[in-house]
Amino acid sequence: MTWRAAALLAAGALTLPLWPAPFVGVAVMAGAVLLLLVVDLALAAPLRSLTARRDGERAVRLGGTATVVLHLGNLSGRPLRAQVRDAWVPSAGARPDVPPSRVVRVAPGTAVALPSRLTPTRRGDRPAVALTVRSLGPLGLAFRQWGGRPVTPPWTLRVLPRFDSRRHLPEKLSRLRVIDGRQVGRGRGAGTEFDTLREYVPGDDVRSVDWRATARRGEVLVRTWRPERDRRVVCVLDTGRTSAVRLGDEPRLDASIEAALLLTALATRAGDRVDVFAADTEPRARVTGAERPAQWSRLAHALAPLQPALVETDFRLIAGELLRRHRPRSLVVLLTALEPGALGEGLLPVLPRLAARHRVVVAAAQDPVLSTLATGPPRQVEDAYAAAAAWRTFAERDRLTAALANHDVTVIDVPAPRLAPALTDAYLRLKSTGQL
Repeated sequence: MTWRAAALLAAGALTLPLWPAPFVGVAVMAGAVLLLLVVDLALAAPLRSLTARRDGERAVRLGGTATVVLHLGNLSGRPLRAQVRDAWVPSAGARPDVPPSRVVRVAPGTAVALPSRLTPTRRGDRPAVALTVRSLGPLGLAFRQWGGRPVTPPWTLRVLPRFDSRRHLPEKLSRLRVIDGRQVGRGRGAGTEFDTLREYVPGDDVRSVDWRATARRGEVLVRTWRPERDRRVVCVLDTGRTSAVRLGDEPRLDASIEAALLLTALATRAGDRVDVFAADTEPRARVTGAERPAQWSRLAHALAPLQPALVETDFRLIAGELLRRHRPRSLVVLLTALEPGALGEGLLPVLPRLAARHRVVVAAAQDPVLSTLATGPPRQVEDAYAAAAAWRTFAERDRLTAALANHDVTVIDVPAPRLAPALTDAYLRLKSTGQL
């Protein structure tokens, strides 16, 4: 029963003083409204003749908008007058073109398209929750309701990570072309990997002369070099408790994912193979660089559902996986928090074995709260204690950085917005000097 039936009863109650017997008037009015309800319900389109299906986009980048269309069909011989509520999880940011309060009309044997625009506020999988359809009678007094999980057409929108740092990619690719020798510029080097032999021309560095080849050929030959290619880069994402810390408007894990995406886009263009591994107390995601053309897309889809786990990261597990699966020398990039407790107790004991085989880089996004506490002017006594705690944390991080440097580990400790470009800069420096 809708509000219209109650409105009819209220209107009829105003005529009770005109009835010789009020109880008879109430009975007559209630009977009349009940009869109208039964007739209206009988004339409403039957629920068993309704069909529902969806189509539209399956994936969207965080910050973008996707459109998913619900097709509601009426297979009965009666016209359908319905109110439709297509519910998604709140973080999907669904905005239907037809609000639930509006009545949708579907002619017999036809279907209507009801699009919804989704602007998600979180990455990951965002499913449709429930579809509810109220089939109204022609008088609008009664309705049949159809809905729930058994009849809700399934649909899941995958929200890919935000990739704002892609604006740095053209500049990094330009530097890569300079290193590769395809573009003339300041800082162009001779390369680090042997390429070919050619005849000596005036101006060549005499240190590049290959004296054995010169003796065999009877003419002066020099070696040409190119940057390292087909090297292995392994990005390790720490999904433990430290990755849940919010740095501004996003968790640390999101900043790490963005840095991994930019590094992957650059390294694959440079001809290197990138593997990505996410873990805490157990592996959470693994993407290998076997298919380079589809690497970035596969990586974005694999990292989208990752969420921080409120557990302490097992660095022994991570080191064991790296040593077991990656036997050739690789560049290992550990995206984590530069926290003395987590790294000092978990990573440092296993770091000697890892650094002996691989080149290790630890990349961490700084917490802006610490900088604010350390540099902000104290207004109360509590502010002085907070600043002292922040400076103590900085001192412990400096000691941890020094301990990592003793094992020839490169440490990147910058604010979250600068983490992705700083990591790619370190990669380019290592590649230009042949240290991958």
